[in-house]
Amino acid sequence: MDWQTILIENWHVKVVCLILIVAAYIDGKELRVPNWITFPMVLSGLVYSAWVGGWEGLGAGLLGMVVGLATLLPLYAVGGMGAGDVKLMAGIGAWLGATVTWHAFIATIIVGAVMAIIMVLYRRAWEKHYGQFLMIMTEFMTIKDPRKLNEIAAERKPRMLLLPYGIPICIGSIGYFAFAGMI
Repeated sequence: MDWQTILIENWHVKVVCLILIVAAYIDGKELRVPNWITFPMVLSGLVYSAWVGGWEGLGAGLLGMVVGLATLLPLYAVGGMGAGDVKLMAGIGAWLGATVTWHAFIATIIVGAVMAIIMVLYRRAWEKHYGQFLMIMTEFMTIKDPRKLNEIAAERKPRMLLLPYGIPICIGSIGYFAFAGMI
């Protein structure tokens, strides 16, 4: 197989990978995934889905977008995640559909958990962060108002060790794409 065939085959997955890499780089530097990446990703994904599948393709892209939003929206609602991360997952869904997005999300959870543990161990702050984790879980189980949880999270955020979640989204998603033979 020549290099042109390699580039053209599953080109849409490669586009998503490139966008994820750029988003992860920016998130690592700035702790945010900017709208100039996420909105065009979602819109172009919906256009692509409609182009290859007509109305049915657009429906699949919209469903994928909703699955992407639904995976991280609850964490965003309580202040545990940035909106850019949520929109990044929505972009994956718009381009690649619901099933691929769900599997990429599962891989992202695993990568994010491993990265968080490594960050805490590297800083030798296991007890502090484990205590914060238990406190957050207790709040999550007892406080049912998402606005109140968001307020508490915003107050606590300056003291927290933050994980730029665009990085686990990138690594987990691209890892899943490779595992599934998509790239």
